[in-house]
Amino acid sequence: MQKIILAAVLLSFTITAHAEDKKPAGTAKGAAVGALAGHDVGKGHAVAGAATGAAIGHHQSKKAEESKSH
Repeated sequence: MQKIILAAVLLSFTITAHAEDKKPAGTAKGAAVGALAGHDVGKGHAVAGAATGAAIGHHQSKKAEESKSH
């Protein structure tokens, strides 16, 4: 199970490295939280949780950045 969580975290960092805005804080936090939540749900859900968490974290980060500029 630890290998799956490690793979999810590494995947999230890879995704954040290739992000357009180069601000991985929201994506990395979302991936970590998603991986933990997915791990709690059951077998095989850590990776799906990390991917979903990364997408949501990126969206929230982008939304906060846009609200700062207005």
